[in-house]
Amino acid sequence: MDLKGKRVILASNSPRRKELLSGLDIDFEVDTRNDFEENCGPDVPHCKVPALMSEGKSAGFHRPLADGEILITADTMVLVDGLIMGKPHGREDAVRMLKTLSGRTHEVITAVTVRDPFRRETVSDSTLVRFRRLLDEEIDYYVDNFKPYDKAGAYGIQEWIGYAAITGIEGSFYNVMGFPVHLVYEELIKFADYGTER
Repeated sequence: MDLKGKRVILASNSPRRKELLSGLDIDFEVDTRNDFEENCGPDVPHCKVPALMSEGKSAGFHRPLADGEILITADTMVLVDGLIMGKPHGREDAVRMLKTLSGRTHEVITAVTVRDPFRRETVSDSTLVRFRRLLDEEIDYYVDNFKPYDKAGAYGIQEWIGYAAITGIEGSFYNVMGFPVHLVYEELIKFADYGTER
């Protein structure tokens, strides 16, 4: 993928985001140094939380961007019946989240912010995910063996639970992994072209 010499920085420690961005065949570096504290007011509509978090991470990057640099930040949220699920705080929390998702359909929203020194764009994607009813021992098995404590909603669709329990999705699979790469690709192309037209 030709980004016309631009230097891409991914501000995320997520192995899934690194893997998916690599799939676009671009060179990038990872730099997660940031002073943003993830919180927002209770009046913010739930669907807008990932965008606010992603933009906050972008603004909180530890240094100004140089000409020719493109920064990517992202945030993923699981939403079920108006309840926001971020990353679980431990085993009990992970089990509680999966019991809530069991036998139901939930929404996964990921927002990505792409920024250079001159402009910023935030895009969001939404995917519906259906779980069959999970047995308690299945939840225990997944949590104990895969320890999904770094994942919103306490699960990874690409792991055992995705094979065994997800009955369908409506929307982007990669969005559920935390990175809607089709949107990221479109934005990177725009930013690369923008840089050559200024």
